[in-house]
Amino acid sequence: MSKWQWILRQFGRRLWVRASLIGALGVAAAILAAIAERFLPWQLTYDIGADAVDSILSIIASSMLAVTTFSLSVMTSAFGAATSNVTPRATRLLVQDRITQNVLSTFIGAFLFGIVGIIVLKTGAYGPQGRVVLFVVTIGVVILVVGTLMGWIDHLTTLGRVGETTRRVEDAAHDAIETRLRFPCLGGRPADPDAPELPLAVPSRLTGYVQHVDVAAVAARAEALEVDVRLCVVPGSFVYEGTPLACFDKPSKEAGEEEIADALEGAQGAFSIGQQRSYDQDPRFGLEVLSEIAQRALSPAVNDPGTAIDVIGRCTRLLTLWANGPQDGEEIEVRYERVMVTPLTPADLFDDAFRLIARDGAALVEVQLRLQKALHALSGMGDEAFREAARHQSRLALERAEAALALEDDKRLLREAALRLAGEKKPSRRKTTTRRK
Repeated sequence: MSKWQWILRQFGRRLWVRASLIGALGVAAAILAAIAERFLPWQLTYDIGADAVDSILSIIASSMLAVTTFSLSVMTSAFGAATSNVTPRATRLLVQDRITQNVLSTFIGAFLFGIVGIIVLKTGAYGPQGRVVLFVVTIGVVILVVGTLMGWIDHLTTLGRVGETTRRVEDAAHDAIETRLRFPCLGGRPADPDAPELPLAVPSRLTGYVQHVDVAAVAARAEALEVDVRLCVVPGSFVYEGTPLACFDKPSKEAGEEEIADALEGAQGAFSIGQQRSYDQDPRFGLEVLSEIAQRALSPAVNDPGTAIDVIGRCTRLLTLWANGPQDGEEIEVRYERVMVTPLTPADLFDDAFRLIARDGAALVEVQLRLQKALHALSGMGDEAFREAARHQSRLALERAEAALALEDDKRLLREAALRLAGEKKPSRRKTTTRRK
């Protein structure tokens, strides 16, 4: 997606945006009911007293204020629990939870509807038919609130729990991996690691993490100059002021210094840099957060190897998804011919997922056995680079475990599991090719 689409997407995930929209809808509903009778094509024979509607609106306004306050306190407690028991990097996913945002927005909208309805009703702006319309809308709001409360009660049973938060991290990493599998090089073509450096560099003006790259905008600048460009960083990279973000080749056509400067300035604006990493274009971040959850579970203060074993299973599912992506010999679609991007390597993904778990769980045989079984399964998938990364992590985990375990029988079990993995030989496949569009 483009940079502006990404910014709008981040903007739409904020709680106050959704709450403001639904709150404005509640205010509009209360005001429109006052003028609805002017546009009704028929005369209503029913007449509802102002006191009856006023009582219902008062109940809605008072109860929704209390429920909203209670819900905010519960949500804050859930965020604190996730920060303490899971990892602070996962709290952002709870803040962006659509169910929680919809519930709080509905409560705020109902509260504003009740307040505005009472104010307009006291002014006498509602006629007989207007009160009937207001009464019907009020009943609809009550039904909406009751349904939302039922769903909210069910949602509270899992909000902030370790398993639920871990699942959200896995889902975010799953979406990022699926996106990267569709565009392994962000829509560009694979960069040649042995190619010489390009002379024109686009430096960073900020210090932070690359959250998003608008590859289409970079490609447009490269097309304007009729040159190739190579991305020096990808989403998830940490950059400093002056770090090269992209490198352009020298224009072969006649191009003035001002035109070149404008192209480099436009390419610089295609990189979104922030204080925290983002899940959207960064599959490695999701794997690292899952690894952090396992590390915290393996700490002496928590001592929860079951959560670490669960994380190993989730990382295995995610890496299985990666292994089932484009294989050697399959074509990769290239949308931006002039943009070169270094693709992710299986070795980096395996390091993010398993290296630190193997280190912190080296003295726990149950964790090491599950890790060896997971790596054994992954060693039979994907291309040769993927399988070699699994075997490499198996060797590292075995070395760490042999240095930490005290019982020889535990070491024997791990050696047998690692030997089964090391003994598997898979035929190599052809090299991946690219299909240009």
